Amino acid sequence: MLKGIDHRLNADVLYVLRAMGHGDVLVIADTNFPADQVAQATVHGSLLRMENLTAGQAVASILSVLPLDTFVDDFAVRMEIVGDPTVIPPVQAEVQAAIDAAEGRPRPMVGVERFAFYDAARAAYAVVQTGERRFYGCFLLRKGVIGPED
Repeated sequence: MLKGIDHRLNADVLYVLRAMGHGDVLVIADTNFPADQVAQATVHGSLLRMENLTAGQAVASILSVLPLDTFVDDFAVRMEIVGDPTVIPPVQAEVQAAIDAAEGRPRPMVGVERFAFYDAARAAYAVVQTGERRFYGCFLLRKGVIGPED
């Protein structure tokens, strides 16, 4: 246990979040996502787990230490629902609320078609699989920067 660090962040996840650089992408995956297979194609090369958390809980804990990129529109991406890409299911609304809380303002996620999401996930830095059982609980988060102190 560490002071000031969300207790839901395990050592493996903290290591990867620290190792990522500006613009690197982290996949947050639900339990149905082919996480192990996709993780093998990423920079990190092995699957990370936060199995006891929903997607919203995992994203909230990750964003307690990870800055999101402010230079791009695709700082956060959600997997679109097949056949109905504009619908935002409750799991995605929860993650959007976590993003807005971390950013201190509304910053809507970008939707990406399912197979394009898989392709983007394979090019990511790492994959974190959550215990999320609701469908479409899959997201991409792009790491930003922390500027110098004044």
